[in-house]
Amino acid sequence: MNNMKNLMISIDAMGGDNAPHEICKGAIAACKEYDDINITLVGDSEQIKKCIEENPISENSRISIVHADERIEMDDHPTLSMRKKRRSSMRIAMEMVRSGEAQGVVSAGNTGAIVAGGVIVIGRLPSIDRPALGVPLPTVNRCTFLLDVGASVHCRAINLYHYALMGNIYSQKILGIEKPMVSLLSNGSEEIKGDEVVAEAREMISKANLNYTGYIEGNEIVYGNADVVVCDGFMGNVILKFGEGLVSAAHSIIKEEMGQRFLPKVGMVFMIPMLKALWNRFNYEKYGGTPLLGIDGVVIKAHGRSKSPAILSALKTARNLIKKGGVEQIRSELE
Repeated sequence: MNNMKNLMISIDAMGGDNAPHEICKGAIAACKEYDDINITLVGDSEQIKKCIEENPISENSRISIVHADERIEMDDHPTLSMRKKRRSSMRIAMEMVRSGEAQGVVSAGNTGAIVAGGVIVIGRLPSIDRPALGVPLPTVNRCTFLLDVGASVHCRAINLYHYALMGNIYSQKILGIEKPMVSLLSNGSEEIKGDEVVAEAREMISKANLNYTGYIEGNEIVYGNADVVVCDGFMGNVILKFGEGLVSAAHSIIKEEMGQRFLPKVGMVFMIPMLKALWNRFNYEKYGGTPLLGIDGVVIKAHGRSKSPAILSALKTARNLIKKGGVEQIRSELE
């Protein structure tokens, strides 16, 4: 495990809807909370300096700035922008990981570009054909790790097999689950379900040294019936976005209904603590960033709408993955 005292994490300060102000605030908050990290903010140096100067505190001494002339926009083509915008904040932040200047990188920018940068700039782990984005989902009785949620839209069986192995290692070594229950997402629990790719992956996963519990359906995920759920990036992203939308819609509907009726308004006084706890339980800002697994370095994708609390959580995830030697653990287990 990596017990180094001073970690260096690079941040794409220009990535995301609220860059660079919220990104900088999150970096400052991380330095306040953890005395063992240093942060390099990569982006427009003038804008970043203004954000840092708004918070004149001692922790800022552990924050440095690297200027970048370009930024990768949310609607840029992922691979082309990573190859052509060599002076972009995202690419430079990733090059710092490749060169060893930083032990990890965080970005709230273009998801496709982050995946492309992980592969093109940092490189894949040996034997890994396609990386996977894994996200912890809050469920009824546990936190379920879902992967892939968007790194690879279409997968072969071997990719799903690798996702199961990496998800199992991440859940064990990083999330602290002794014997993770690993399931494969399908359209039914019976073995005859699933297409050819899923069926082939099931055969491979079931023969591996995993606590494989079979197929899982979408409605079972919310009850925490598995610690690790494996699927291709298309299905994973649909599940993730649907879940985010459902929670947001439920929050809006409750507010609307409360506003239209007198008695619920009175009862709302007593319900506020419960509703706040419920909302906090499913708030994505609490669960940190999404690790890009299968890459030869720590790469964390933060939500595109991230504000400072979410950036702080993403940095916490990066720190945890570095300190526990997550990449080395995955490499070792795969070998």
